[in-house]
Amino acid sequence: MHHVPLLTVKVLVIGPGGREHAIVRSLLADPNVSEVHAAPGNAGISKLVPTHRIDGNDPQAVAALATRLAVDLVVVGPEAPLAAGVSDAVRATGIPVFGPDKAAAQLEASKAFAKEIMAEAEVPTAMALVATNAAEAASALDTFGAPYVVKDDGLAAGKGVVVTKDRDEALAHAQTCFDAGGTVVIEEFLDGPEVSLFVLCDGHNTVALSPAQDFKRIFDNDEGPNTGGMGAYTPLEWAPEGLVQEVIDRVAQPTVNEMARRGTPFVGVLFVGLALTTRGTRVIEFNVRFGDPETQAVLARLKTPLGSLLLAAAKGELDRVDELRWSKETAVAVVVASENYPDTPRTGDRIRGLKKAEALDGVHVIHAGTALDNDGKVVSAGGRVLAVVALGSDLVEAREKAYDGVELVQLDGSQFRSDIGRKAARNEIKVSTATGALPVTKAKGLA
Repeated sequence: MHHVPLLTVKVLVIGPGGREHAIVRSLLADPNVSEVHAAPGNAGISKLVPTHRIDGNDPQAVAALATRLAVDLVVVGPEAPLAAGVSDAVRATGIPVFGPDKAAAQLEASKAFAKEIMAEAEVPTAMALVATNAAEAASALDTFGAPYVVKDDGLAAGKGVVVTKDRDEALAHAQTCFDAGGTVVIEEFLDGPEVSLFVLCDGHNTVALSPAQDFKRIFDNDEGPNTGGMGAYTPLEWAPEGLVQEVIDRVAQPTVNEMARRGTPFVGVLFVGLALTTRGTRVIEFNVRFGDPETQAVLARLKTPLGSLLLAAAKGELDRVDELRWSKETAVAVVVASENYPDTPRTGDRIRGLKKAEALDGVHVIHAGTALDNDGKVVSAGGRVLAVVALGSDLVEAREKAYDGVELVQLDGSQFRSDIGRKAARNEIKVSTATGALPVTKAKGLA
C-alpha cells in the first residue's frame, strides 16, 4: 500500500538569490508539495520551476500573482519585500505566508527597534551606555573595560565607530563627537566566535534549525570589506552543548512573546546572530529571514520535509510539528563571487563547468546572481554568483568536496575564500564562555 500524502501544497517563493534556490530545491523534495513557482528567480531556479517576472518588492504584484496561481503558501526570501509589506498584502487575500508582516519586520529594518525589543524581553545583547560628556564617557569606558567600542550616535555622522584598546584614543573619539554636538554610545566589546541560528516562528511557538557559521569578509582570514556572506558550514561541533536551548529560552521565545504582546506577532524565521563571548552568549543582531549563504548549508542537511514545516509556521501550528530530523553529514557552502565584488561587480560572463561540479558525489550548485543569455547559456548577473554546497562525513571531507566543486566552476575574474570552515576543521575554535548561568544586566541608558 503506497503512502498517500496528507496534503498537497502549491508554493510560491519570492526572491532572486541563492537562499531562494536552496528553498525551492528543498520544497521540491517534499512529497507533500505538488507544485512550486518562483518570482523573479534566477537561471538555476528557472531550470527547476516556473518563474514569473514581477517585482518581488511590490506587495500588490506579489498578492496578485499568488491569487492568480491559487497557491497554498507564499514564502518570502529576502528582507526588502518583507520591509515593503509583501506579507501584509498576501495575507489580506487569505493566503498563508511564511515571513513577517511589515510591523514585525522592523526587528531587522530598525536597529533601534530591535534594541528596544531586546531590552523589554531581557535578551542578552551588547550592553550599551549613552554618554553626553567626557566624564560620562570615561565612566562608561571603565564599566566595560578594553577593548573599547565607541559609536557616534548619529549627529556627528561620518565619524563612525572606533574599536581600540587605547583608553585615550577612545576618549578622544568621544570628545570629537561631543565637540560636533553629538552623543556617543559606548558598548561592551563582543569577543568570541559567531553563530547564526535560524528559529522558525508561528507568532507564538518557536522551532530552531541547526546552528551554522558564516564568513562575512571578502578575503581569507576575515580580511577586506564586509559582504553578504562568502560561505558557511553546519553543524558546529565546537558549539557548547545546550546552546540552542539557551537561545530559544533566553532570546527567541522571549522576543516572540514580546512581539505577540505588542499585537505584532512574528511569523517567519527569526535569524539570531550571536557572539559566544567570555561573558556569555550575546545577540549581535536580528534578521527576519533566512540568512544567505547559511540557508544553502543548513537546508542541505534538513531531512524533515520543508513545505509542511513552513506551512505549519504560516498557519500557527508549529506546536504540532515532530522533532526535526537531520542528516548525520556535515554541509559546507562556498560562494563564488564575481570580479570586483563587493564594490561594482562585473557581470555578463559565461559560467562553465556547472554540470561537472554537480556530477561530483554529494555536491550541488546553488545559483545566486545568475541569468540566461539569449542563447540560453548561464551568465553572471550579480556580485555573489553561486554557491557550491557539499555534504561529507565530517567537516574535513565536506570542505574537500566543496573546493573540488569550486575548482571545476569557470568564471572569468571570479573570487572565493579558501578558508571556509578551515579553523573548525583544524579544531582551532575555542569557546571560553560558560553558558546557562548568565545574569541579564540592564545598563542604565540602554541604547
